[in-house]
Amino acid sequence: MDCRLGSATNYVEVEQMGMRFKDRAEAGRRLAEGLPQLRERPDTIVLGLARGGVPVAAAAAAELYLPFGAVLVRKLGIPGRDETAFGALAWSQGDVLRIVNRPLKELVLAHGISQSALDAVEAHERAELIRRANRYPGIGHDLRGKTVVLADDGLATGATMRAAVEAVRSGGASTVIAAVPVASLEASTSLARVCDFVMALHTPGKFHAVGAFYDRFEQLSDADVVGQLEGAGASGRK
Repeated sequence: MDCRLGSATNYVEVEQMGMRFKDRAEAGRRLAEGLPQLRERPDTIVLGLARGGVPVAAAAAAELYLPFGAVLVRKLGIPGRDETAFGALAWSQGDVLRIVNRPLKELVLAHGISQSALDAVEAHERAELIRRANRYPGIGHDLRGKTVVLADDGLATGATMRAAVEAVRSGGASTVIAAVPVASLEASTSLARVCDFVMALHTPGKFHAVGAFYDRFEQLSDADVVGQLEGAGASGRK
């Protein structure tokens, strides 16, 4: 596969002014329109970052006639500024994979947030990740030698996507594509260094929150995600 998909770089932005999405399913279908080269491609799978990326992945996979599943990730948010991540966790082959933004972590510590507070955040998120690993289907696919499309509903810092990239790489994926409806420029640029290809439909000049680009952006429950994975026959479990 040509990971550039017709571009001179491994990052493509399909910009439209005022771009919005009705919901995550519509966003997934529009992502699929931007990846026609993957339609019915052998040894290719779409994995949604749970929870919000699962409906996106499901819709994209259906349009592309590809199997789909999930990758479990958790953001490590700075206490008091939860939307800003100092790292992230991902479930990978029965283990917890951890990435940390060391410069940001050092800055946070220098501004008075204690190491014990950061440790408490990580302990909480690690426990939640393990809880989901024990419940969610579709998280144990054999990725060796495969092209993996990682889909999410949007990227603010890109921390969880970077953790997901590391997780599927450790699982043996040969090509990793990050595909999102909307992303900050910072996240897109960062991911272009670790992915074979990044597809972002919209990279706004001012990025506030992922949900601002959706008409419907409801919180998803375990039941929502499990039902979608089971209903579409997302096999694979560890």
